[in-house]
Amino acid sequence: MAKDAGPHHNKDPASGAEQDPDHQHNPIRRTTENLPPPFFILLFLLLALYFLFSPSFSSPETSVVPDSNSPLTTTPISLILPDSSSNNFTMSSTEQTFIAIKPDGVQRGLVGPIISRFENRGFKLAAIKLVSPSKEHLETHYADLSEKAFFPGLIKYMSSGPICAMVWEGRDAVKTGRVILGATNPLASAPGTIRGDFAIDVGRNVCHGSDSVENAKKEIALWFGEGEVLSWKSAQFDWIYEKA
Repeated sequence: MAKDAGPHHNKDPASGAEQDPDHQHNPIRRTTENLPPPFFILLFLLLALYFLFSPSFSSPETSVVPDSNSPLTTTPISLILPDSSSNNFTMSSTEQTFIAIKPDGVQRGLVGPIISRFENRGFKLAAIKLVSPSKEHLETHYADLSEKAFFPGLIKYMSSGPICAMVWEGRDAVKTGRVILGATNPLASAPGTIRGDFAIDVGRNVCHGSDSVENAKKEIALWFGEGEVLSWKSAQFDWIYEKA
């Protein structure tokens, strides 16, 4: 009588190897063991996503490759870069104002700080010179104050030392220039203005500024000769003004 080989030691007819009966009768286990490792599954998914979303596989309608039969459209560099080819530049709404640093401002070394206030605001210096005007010149400049009691003292004060005469240019230069200077009386000037920061006495208020566009033109013509006021375009123009 043959011995029972037992339910757990069946041999494979082809190879002679023993097989586990549970392995033969469990299809889920066989399928799981035949699956590729998780690394290859992940790699397959990544490749699928790459080919799905890669621009190189987009449709012809959205292709970024230009048509070889049509010329490329180019933008002239002159439309991108600011025009700096000409020194004779004028802005459509520009103004010029006359600013003078009086003898007390010059003597106190305030020429540099005052120039910096206008430059930092964005205005352009069109003319500057250090002068010692005559009495007649000053009387012409202050002709509208000739009837005032303080007129003789004003002329004497303005004749006491050199004056730094300047022309500043920019949008609303006259009005804004007056704001930068501050009130005529330094004690009434706001902190941050030139007179509010550098002056105390109304008789030593450091600087003068045109009070209107018309007067600015007269004062510039009085203090500067032909060719002394330059017309030029600052390299900072396009960084200060959005539109000319």
